[in-house]
Amino acid sequence: MKRRVRVGFQGEHGAFHEQAARKLVAQPFELVPLPTFPALFRALAGRKIDYAVAAIENTLAGSIHENYDLLLKHRLPILKETSVRIVHNLIAPKGVSLRSVRKVYSMPIAHRQCARFLERHRSWEVVPYYDTAGSVKMIMEQKLTDAAAIASKVAAERYGARILAADIGDDKENYTRFFLLGRRAVKLPASGSTKTSIVFATRNVPGALFRCLSAFALRDINLTKIESRPLRGRPFEYLFYLDFLGNPASAVARNALKNLGEITEFVRVLGCYSRIP
Repeated sequence: MKRRVRVGFQGEHGAFHEQAARKLVAQPFELVPLPTFPALFRALAGRKIDYAVAAIENTLAGSIHENYDLLLKHRLPILKETSVRIVHNLIAPKGVSLRSVRKVYSMPIAHRQCARFLERHRSWEVVPYYDTAGSVKMIMEQKLTDAAAIASKVAAERYGARILAADIGDDKENYTRFFLLGRRAVKLPASGSTKTSIVFATRNVPGALFRCLSAFALRDINLTKIESRPLRGRPFEYLFYLDFLGNPASAVARNALKNLGEITEFVRVLGCYSRIP
């Protein structure tokens, strides 16, 4: 019997990463929860899992810089991307009421995204935890009678908890973008609808970034994102992560990347991938 592919994600079952995995992976798979993003990347690089799902950007909180650094450290190509609407709920063990709650566990980012709701309950202690779904799992396992967690509806269902207050986030337009990573790039048609992510380092000379971006602008290549990150070992110098619409195998993108390589210290393609709605 052929084994199912193993798909890793950061967090516990019921996390938003799990929802993204179900959108990104079409074939039957086994989900493998891992405690941290570095552990996730190491597991994929070490062949302990077949694919990894990693959050890369949130519409409210911005980019997840740790994962940009890990993309540079590990040569693990991006295969697909999708986005998931983040719907936060206040979740507690059955029998716990709003009046019983004294502590609210979740990731700090989830607390921040529910600030207005929490402001209405100033007596509650906000307690950081490493994962949204993991916080639900913990309060259920410990049978806490004065605690709640902020997490997804799926997490409540997974651990047999109940939702005390639904959709408590401050902003309904809260989405997270996720990548599916593998160990081997998948070739996509040069003429298809794709996106490409690259990283490059400019030379420290006036106008360097302008010339780099001109390699794309002069060829009418649409840039969808650019992000700078500190270049380790070289204070106040930076790497640039850039996304553009198109395939590096196409003639126009190939020429742009060739031009970019001539005026930068290095260029690396992190992946050419399709988007899953």
